[in-house]
Amino acid sequence: MEGKDLFAQIDQEDAISFLQSLIQINSVNPPGAERAVAEAIQKRLLNSGLYMELDIVAEDRTNLLVSLNGDPTRKTSKDQGKTLVFSGHFDTVPIGGVDWTYPPFAGVRVGERIYGRGATDMKSGVAAMIIAMECLTKSGISLPGNLLFVGTVGEEVDCLGAKQVVKKGQLDHASAIVVSEPTSNQVMVAHKGALWLEVTMFGKTAHGSMPHHGINAIQAIHRFMTELNHYQLEHVPHAILGGSTMNIGMIRGGVSPNVVADQCSITLDIRTVPGQNHAKILEEIEQLAKQASESLSASFQVKVLNDMACVDTSADNLFIRTAMKVAGMEQEESPKGVNYYTDASIYQPYLNGIPVLIYGPGEPAMAHQPDEWVDITKYLESIQYYIELALIYLGEAETK
Repeated sequence: MEGKDLFAQIDQEDAISFLQSLIQINSVNPPGAERAVAEAIQKRLLNSGLYMELDIVAEDRTNLLVSLNGDPTRKTSKDQGKTLVFSGHFDTVPIGGVDWTYPPFAGVRVGERIYGRGATDMKSGVAAMIIAMECLTKSGISLPGNLLFVGTVGEEVDCLGAKQVVKKGQLDHASAIVVSEPTSNQVMVAHKGALWLEVTMFGKTAHGSMPHHGINAIQAIHRFMTELNHYQLEHVPHAILGGSTMNIGMIRGGVSPNVVADQCSITLDIRTVPGQNHAKILEEIEQLAKQASESLSASFQVKVLNDMACVDTSADNLFIRTAMKVAGMEQEESPKGVNYYTDASIYQPYLNGIPVLIYGPGEPAMAHQPDEWVDITKYLESIQYYIELALIYLGEAETK
């Protein structure tokens, strides 16, 4: 049976209602509280025949593993058959301070769109993967390999859930991964890495009328930023991802106009491409901070806030070629990449370069935006895509 035949059996209104129900759960991170999302999915699948395991990460924060064939926590080796992993996260970013046209946790349907926080990033991807698995198990089809859904907490901040998955070896048997982050149903095979740094200068307080008695940390940060303006991130531009970037996102310092500031911090968001070394970049930033601090007799600290690896899979990889065929891409077409990072930043390095496909129904430009929405047609199409990809990759159907 082909994927489109299985998809035809899906109750589309039920699929839409399921997505709305997930959006209606507030899982803003921080604090996350993703357990409610995991339990809602578990409740839906209770009599589906799928194997499930809730895995507590922290208080009120729970990963969820769902398997088509057997105990999802059972460690197996790759020689026991292929395992395709569906990957999604349950948390969302905050709603922000701007008023929304539609309530952010209502999952309102307007025309062919569903609005709400997480509609694009990425509860639509999560819902589509779950329904695809539900459809496959109801069909009674026996797949030679296994299909495993891994739903995680904390991706929007530090990939906390993915780190626990790796620590427990829960993906050690995986042979390919699909991440349903927003790509507008386009095949993506790479994303940039992220290195977030907090650089702090420490000075000495003094009365604002006698600044020569103090050491001004704000001036030390200014000196550092001047050095930073001349700093070049050494890299070879990536064929898909392009170049590396750096953004100064935050600055904090001082306590009063009449006090010499004894502390000032800035945060840097550095996005990297394959070939760059995060440890080397950190070393270079520390050297710049040292030069700036010493010039004003200040001291400094560089703290790593986030360190996420790049993800890159060759378009010639057999799994990616299969993914492209399922998407209807021509042989000469090339897949693309995204600038954001995903849980695959944790998975791919740990699994020695396992092929990763990023494919989801959400609109990339709507991620983290007010009035976030997902197109219903793309959401439903992604369900069919996941079904067909699982059937073909795991051996039930032949690639045409």
